[in-house]
Amino acid sequence: MRIIVTNCNTTRKMTDEIVLGARSAAAAGTTVTGLTPAWGPASAEGWLDSYLSAAAVLDTLRTYDGPRYDAVVLAGFGEHGREGVRELVDVPVVDITEAAAHLACLLGRRYGVVTTLDRSRGQIEDSLETAGVARNCAAVVGTGLGVLDLADDPGRTESAFLAAAERARDAGAEVLVLGCAGMTGLQRAVGEKLGLPVVDGVAAAVKLAESLVALGLATSRAGSYEKPLPKGRRWGRPAR
Repeated sequence: MRIIVTNCNTTRKMTDEIVLGARSAAAAGTTVTGLTPAWGPASAEGWLDSYLSAAAVLDTLRTYDGPRYDAVVLAGFGEHGREGVRELVDVPVVDITEAAAHLACLLGRRYGVVTTLDRSRGQIEDSLETAGVARNCAAVVGTGLGVLDLADDPGRTESAFLAAAERARDAGAEVLVLGCAGMTGLQRAVGEKLGLPVVDGVAAAVKLAESLVALGLATSRAGSYEKPLPKGRRWGRPAR
């Protein structure tokens, strides 16, 4: 089984970190390939970045010419593009936001999301609402750290996550969700200190993608996710 994992930004170092996390969660025999968009934001933090990222990810998958793949994991927490990718490709598409929330709902009545900057909270809340899992979310809490700051000082990142996680727990969260693909790897240390289950979206999405493929399930083409209508579409700048 081959799973494609798409980073939502152009930072290759982050793609490498995401792929490491995905491979550690994957079953034996599953090959994980990371894709980094050739254009778009260096980090996705805000509505503009998110919409730009969505178009870049769609373009990356549209132009992919590597080995055949069996599923796609979208590694952007709260970023747009999920529904468009499901129209575009003919294999299961699992978004880390949706995957993490669904698994969290199996572990407790209410979950909390710990993310990067507060400005990302609205996108995450909207994504959870669209996925139908918002009612179980107790809080979305920011750490105050930018996406590209997460790997600079692991100790600082863990401390910021713990402080934000405590606020989510105080708001009623019984399970915690890592609200950024760049937070992969924090779940064990933080979970032990807080005494709560912590769900990593990348790992959750990989396991769900494997399950869908193993069960022979794919995106429904009845209604919402029908194939795109045949028409002219211009991608990128017109040639001069």
